[in-house]
Amino acid sequence: MHSVESIAAEIVRREGGFVNDPDDPGGATKHGVTLKTLQGLKADLTGDGRIDVADVKAVTPEKAAEIYIRHYYRAPRIDLLPEPLQPSVFDMQVNAGANAVRILQRLMAAFGLPLADDGVIGPVTARTVQRAMDLAPGHLVDAYGIARRCYYYRLGDQRPASRKFARAKDGGKGGWIVRAEEFIAARFHFTRAQHDRRVAAWG
Repeated sequence: MHSVESIAAEIVRREGGFVNDPDDPGGATKHGVTLKTLQGLKADLTGDGRIDVADVKAVTPEKAAEIYIRHYYRAPRIDLLPEPLQPSVFDMQVNAGANAVRILQRLMAAFGLPLADDGVIGPVTARTVQRAMDLAPGHLVDAYGIARRCYYYRLGDQRPASRKFARAKDGGKGGWIVRAEEFIAARFHFTRAQHDRRVAAWG
């Protein structure tokens, strides 16, 4: 398995630089770190006594990786999950918070191992997910990645303003879908035709 530091560096790469898209509920972000996150951590990076967009702009790749490891990997106990699954859940935790774990908990029902979807990795969730990995070691990582992809498409179904994150300007796969498929074996990637069918109702 790659180190948690290398996984965090890859997440920073995927997240990109400073963005302040009005259609993104996260608001101003840099390397994926939002203003709300900095405020929650009381991280006054500029030292001016305020935590605002200037602090977001001050986030370095190294600072982002540090935040991710401490608050999105260690705090939610992603280390309790089977190692092959950790990179995808960690990436999703950064992107979607506790929904990353809820997606995994809901997926367990498909393996005949239902869990409460509370978004928390405790001993029961950890044992159950390990059991699923033991039952289907060659499939669980792909199954989780596919569940992520479905989650993103459903967000587009529910929130038209978010569709541009799942469908690119040329109609192809948007950043969310490409991101999910980085953790899915190539044979399970959507073709352009499959993607087009999935978003056809969006107009």
